Amino acid sequence: MSSRLRPRLSAALLAAALAALPVTAAFPADAPAAPAVPDAENPSVVLVRVVTATKGPVTSDVVLTGDIQAQAQTNVAFRTNGKVAERRVEVGDHVTADQVLAVLEPLVQRANLDNARAALVSAEAQLTQAKVTFERQKQLISGGFTTRPSYDNAEQQLRTSQAAVDSAKAALGTAEEQLSYTELRAGVPGIVLSRTFEVGQVVQSGQAVMVLAQDGPRDAVFNVYEALTAHPPSDKTIQVTLQSDLAVTAAGHVREISPTVDAASGTVRVKVGLAETPPAMSLGAVVIGRGRFASREAVVLPWSALYRSDDRPAVWIYDSAAGTVSVRTVEIDRYGFDDIVLKGGVEPGEAVVTAGIQFLRPGQHVALAGQAARDETTKAAAGEGGR
Repeated sequence: MSSRLRPRLSAALLAAALAALPVTAAFPADAPAAPAVPDAENPSVVLVRVVTATKGPVTSDVVLTGDIQAQAQTNVAFRTNGKVAERRVEVGDHVTADQVLAVLEPLVQRANLDNARAALVSAEAQLTQAKVTFERQKQLISGGFTTRPSYDNAEQQLRTSQAAVDSAKAALGTAEEQLSYTELRAGVPGIVLSRTFEVGQVVQSGQAVMVLAQDGPRDAVFNVYEALTAHPPSDKTIQVTLQSDLAVTAAGHVREISPTVDAASGTVRVKVGLAETPPAMSLGAVVIGRGRFASREAVVLPWSALYRSDDRPAVWIYDSAAGTVSVRTVEIDRYGFDDIVLKGGVEPGEAVVTAGIQFLRPGQHVALAGQAARDETTKAAAGEGGR
């Protein structure tokens, strides 16, 4: 065969091969297939399954994560102005009621104390002199060797000196008390949670420099969503478990619910008072709280009934009289593992589609899968009876 005929034969063979290919190869491989319909005589009817909505008791176990905190916290502050000379505790230390936490430089207070002591010594010396003068005038007036005015002046001087001594003693007590204020004491036993000062810093009277968690009862504190506080546990009992050791448990009762919502997280702070706090549940320990909320009536549907319409949860409602379906938005109260609890949107007695929702459109005629099977059985029975 000549070389001129080879190209012509090759082109002919290629054309014949293309013509022999099946027609379906010309369509895209991912072309959507038409949905299968159960009834060949009426393709527009789709088989569905429905359930009748009923209200029943719903209880929910809520699991929350929180931490252990002290029921009472104290802000510790110096009672006088001064410069911090010494800090004797650190964050996390346990302190007693009379333990010294920090000390101010007592230069001014000691100077005032020395002045008060000197003033007291001077007043006592004047009192001694006044007593001697009064005793002398007392003896002289009894013998008639002095005048009444002189006696009265000596008596008045004695009383004035005694008052000066009392005033000096009071000033000395105040100076000693001011010196004691240079030592910061806890006042109550507890654990140091935080501090806001350093050695060498000048602090003011009443300025909080430490936060102390008092010894005593403890709280398990949780941040929960506001919806949970609307239906608290019937007995307000919460089981608290230590996250790091599930064997450590404690029982508590809801002690305080914050009346405001946190603007940042949108949650409400709930404090659960522990009846007895295990030693392992120290301050700041992460705990898990479990509570059974009060039972309430609600409509519960299976997950398969849930549909999305306009980016909102919805379900398909079956109209038995017309044999059609319509979509309706619902409000979800809670999502379960295999069901959903509705807050509104479906009334008891209504039929909700649970299978076949992917093939539905508003106003579409449908047939019930169970009903279709029963109709086929009835037809078969009637045919055998006719024969």
